[in-house]
Amino acid sequence: MLHTGEVAVQQRAGVRAPKMGSARVGADIPEVAAGFLAAQAVVVIAGDDASGDRWAGAVFGAPGFATAPDARTVDLRALPGEPLGGAFDNGAEIGMIAIEPATRRRMRVNGRAERDGEGLRVRTTQVYSNCPKYIQARETTGLFTDPPGPAVRGGALTTGQRELIAAADTFFIATGAEGVGLDASHRGGAPGFVTVHSGSRLSFPDYRGNAMYMTLGNLELDPRCGLLFWDFEGDRALHVTGTASTDWDADRAAAVPGAMRMVDVEVTGVVEVPGGQRLRWDFHDYSPANPALV
Repeated sequence: MLHTGEVAVQQRAGVRAPKMGSARVGADIPEVAAGFLAAQAVVVIAGDDASGDRWAGAVFGAPGFATAPDARTVDLRALPGEPLGGAFDNGAEIGMIAIEPATRRRMRVNGRAERDGEGLRVRTTQVYSNCPKYIQARETTGLFTDPPGPAVRGGALTTGQRELIAAADTFFIATGAEGVGLDASHRGGAPGFVTVHSGSRLSFPDYRGNAMYMTLGNLELDPRCGLLFWDFEGDRALHVTGTASTDWDADRAAAVPGAMRMVDVEVTGVVEVPGGQRLRWDFHDYSPANPALV
């Protein structure tokens, strides 16, 4: 069922009748989804820290670390690091996306998580798959063995962090709303599709998708968001928190190839974790759906 934010965005986007799009959303984990989850080495998560800041993070492990012991439970046999370390110790809302770039497949799970020993147990409320658009084909070749280094925190993006974002072809975004829960989503495009305007502001295009508008719908109700950028050539993880707003100016969108509208992010906090991107990757090719940048 759509919430008020999603309905508002669909109506403004010109969707004739509010709809759920092409994804089938339910609380149960289909058998095929459970098998897909068990084959993954990373699950990206959305969560809030103790101060209420929203972040996108990740949990890594050898395939098999994420399982579905029953139709409404996901077990992750590992814990997230900073900035979401400890965020689920007493139980909290969580959004998750399991993504397999090599096959351009992904599934999203939203629910409530609590710490279970050295892992998380998630009770599901929403489970659904997504289309393969804008996913760059990469294959994992194993985990880095060295542990992540200490987190480096800041209030704005440094020059090196701005360069990482400006060259990115992939990031993940965490959003949510009161009474709705949290959601973790993927965004992709040609390298350079994210524009960094300053140390405290960046923007990205919203491309044509499945017309569900879960991310933009959440932002209509709650502007808090978290972004996660990975250094696929190395091992850095860059976490950004702030607030986001959708710009519906048609002239601005028309100036960006493929953009239906633009999303602006005001950065309020940054956490960089050396070694926080735990997987080795081999690049295959860019998504054929990526609009060419001029």
